[in-house]
Amino acid sequence: MSKESFSIHGVDLLKKIKELIAEGNIRRITITDKHGKELATFPLTVGVVGAFLLPTFAAIGAIAALVTECTITVEREDEPIQEETK
Repeated sequence: MSKESFSIHGVDLLKKIKELIAEGNIRRITITDKHGKELATFPLTVGVVGAFLLPTFAAIGAIAALVTECTITVEREDEPIQEETK
């Protein structure tokens, strides 16, 4: 599993998270404030789409309204290593 972090302004938070989810292979998203305090963690499973994400997006929108700067940490599934066969 690999981790990646993005520093972002609150107004762009929801847009960035929607982009990340659209990319796929994400296991968990953690949002922290500019002081490093964890505000929320959202586990994501493969195949979660549509109406199941609406409560998550509502919560992210509420966080975006409260913070000016935050960091998104994304845990991604590692791509499986394909072995060559002869």
